[in-house]
Amino acid sequence: MPMTPLVWIVFMSFAGGLLSVLVASGFAYAARPNWVPVLISYAIGALLGAAFLEVLPHAIEAAESPQQAAINVLAGILLFFVLEKLVLWRHCHDEGCHGHEHNGHDHGRSGLLILVGDTFHNFVDGVLIAAAFVESTPLGIVTGMAIIAHEIPQEAGDFLILLHSGYSRRKALLFNMLSSLATLAGGLLAYFALSHVQSLVPVFLALAAASMIYVAVADLIPGLHKRTELRATAQQVLLIAAGIASVVFAHPLAERALG
Repeated sequence: MPMTPLVWIVFMSFAGGLLSVLVASGFAYAARPNWVPVLISYAIGALLGAAFLEVLPHAIEAAESPQQAAINVLAGILLFFVLEKLVLWRHCHDEGCHGHEHNGHDHGRSGLLILVGDTFHNFVDGVLIAAAFVESTPLGIVTGMAIIAHEIPQEAGDFLILLHSGYSRRKALLFNMLSSLATLAGGLLAYFALSHVQSLVPVFLALAAASMIYVAVADLIPGLHKRTELRATAQQVLLIAAGIASVVFAHPLAERALG
């Protein structure tokens, strides 16, 4: 019995979200705890690569105009700034403040912000998978596999950020898996109300890009400046470049493998 588009959408959305998280988490799990601060440079590269090379171009293409896309991203950055302030305010109110960071962690701020942005991104991925399967099954399969490929390096970066923010490995995996379920939600909603959901895709993409840019630039890069020696700087630059390169090569490799 042939699979219907709805069954394909459920299968590919669930597999796409969960599989990319498990593969990425496996990579991050292999890292020793003392490697995490070093690998944060890779996470920065993966975030910026995904934001500027994958998400932002799609946000501009889907928006009414490039200016509208820029406004959406700008509003998103402001939104995440306010959200981070609220997290800081809650921490200061409950525990008292002792500087910007304490014991090497950031009280979960970066982790929370990246989870919010990743959920938007995963939801949009589900919408794109559904739209592709409604067009044709082969297109849906290729789209789903391509999404898995470009999600893996980004999810690895997200997992490292959660560990860096003080989450345990178990909690980081659990929260990443919960966030990945947004892919399934986006796929189902898009299938039953594609015309209504698609109109929100540019906004969701802009918010996803804004979260990646904000966390990388506002929260993570300043921490790299604490190590000013030349060797550390060279290591950071190489790892950032590796993070960007993993995003650059993941998508075309998947397309080539699928023929």
